[in-house]
Amino acid sequence: MRSSTPPTAALTRGVLMLTVIVALAATGLLFAARPTAAVAAAQAAATSKLDPQVAGWALVAAGLSTALAALGAGYAVARVGSAAVGAIAEKPELFGRVLVLVGLAEGIAIYGLIVSILILNRIG
Repeated sequence: MRSSTPPTAALTRGVLMLTVIVALAATGLLFAARPTAAVAAAQAAATSKLDPQVAGWALVAAGLSTALAALGAGYAVARVGSAAVGAIAEKPELFGRVLVLVGLAEGIAIYGLIVSILILNRIG
């Protein structure tokens, strides 16, 4: 029977770097979508609110932030959950503490969803 091998450190670093790049791109798009005072006055006169290309990239950033956060949360819950089951099997009184750790791992997906909502709120 072949045991499953953990992912390599290079893959973990790659996912982390990709997440940081997406976060920086989303922040840049938020600043690009924020109108200045002069632009806000010009936009009040015009009917279009936002450049369609910026809106498209903002939608991509919102989707990527949700997707990568969900992937990260899934990976974290898998690692923490398997350790939690082993800990509960040995000491059932650790259930409350372990439940908090699994909840913290699930919180990563919530943060990605909040970032997506903020991005979509800015372009909408």
